[in-house]
Amino acid sequence: MSNTSNWSRRTKAIHAGIRRSQYGEVSEAIFLTQGFVYETAEDAEQRFIKIEGDEFIYARYGNPTLAMFEDRMAALEGAEAGFACASGMAAVNGALMSLVKAGDHVVSSRALFGSCLYILEDILTRFGVEVTLVDGRDLDAWQAAIRPDTALVFLESISNPVMEVIDLKAVADMAHAVGAMVVVDNVFATPTYSYAIEAGADLVVYSTTKHVDGQGRCLGGIILGKRDIVRGPVESYLKHTGGAMSPFNAWVMLKSLDTLDLRVDAQCDTAEILANGLAGHPKLDKVIYPGHPSHPQYELAQSQSKRGGTVLAIDVKGGKAEAFRFLNALEIFTMSNNFADTKSIVTHPATTTHQRLASEHRAELGISDGVVRVSCGLEDPNDLLADLQKALDAI
Repeated sequence: MSNTSNWSRRTKAIHAGIRRSQYGEVSEAIFLTQGFVYETAEDAEQRFIKIEGDEFIYARYGNPTLAMFEDRMAALEGAEAGFACASGMAAVNGALMSLVKAGDHVVSSRALFGSCLYILEDILTRFGVEVTLVDGRDLDAWQAAIRPDTALVFLESISNPVMEVIDLKAVADMAHAVGAMVVVDNVFATPTYSYAIEAGADLVVYSTTKHVDGQGRCLGGIILGKRDIVRGPVESYLKHTGGAMSPFNAWVMLKSLDTLDLRVDAQCDTAEILANGLAGHPKLDKVIYPGHPSHPQYELAQSQSKRGGTVLAIDVKGGKAEAFRFLNALEIFTMSNNFADTKSIVTHPATTTHQRLASEHRAELGISDGVVRVSCGLEDPNDLLADLQKALDAI
């Protein structure tokens, strides 16, 4: 594989990690095989002792198509290695479960996707891990919660769905001061505008279902970071528990990386247009977008990333009834619980992605009954803005 360190992101997204077969194909090959053949019994024995280079044993352990995707994502992120997973939540679960044990202490921001909270509050604690949740915006809260025996810190760099922004470098510095690992779910920051490793993350997790595929086709996730961690405890946990990505999905993701930056740039442009166009609307309590000056952490967001992302949230006056009336009046937007698709998508978090949380917990996180998450696709932004404004007129 060529040395990609001097290549730009756009070049890495197309060429990094390529492994060509003896046929010299232009498009990356799909290796749809569950196992691999050994020439001799001695070769099989040696491969189970130590894998060298492009050697593979079983698709749950690794696969040439997955290896291309892992290497390309690692090159984009500036990471040493990656492990591709069956979904974003398989990646979150794999990263957390592989690094902690009974008796360990974990500190996490409390503004998280509902399934992430489930892993922390229900699964880790079931196995004897102590979990402390904090207001991720409050550095004093992090400082008070991180202890000498803290093993791991977990956070979403930009929270789902109300886009709280965390000072990642400050939190990473606190964690590393006591020897704790830092795991960051970075999906809202996007791989295109990621700053996680630069700020000190040891592992970065993505749901590649989102911006990487970005077209509503395949589930996937990836864990990126230092080689000794990814190819050590993370790989050991995932290959034995079966969280590997399908080779077909890896191939789809590889081809999607060709256009990742182009899509994300266009979606960020649209998000900025929508945030500016809706700010101050009389039927909204607020517009929440890290790239808009009205965001309470706008300066921090600007200091960490070039763009505000592809997703915004709006808080419709009148609560659930008016939010539903607004959602049902939309014509272009697709109603679904995914985001970062080429199609623009709207979601009502309080009754879908975060419905399992108690109403008091949702209120604490700022997820009111009027909050609608708006994911910007690749349609004409003026059409999208007109659709939103027309739906607001209906309430």
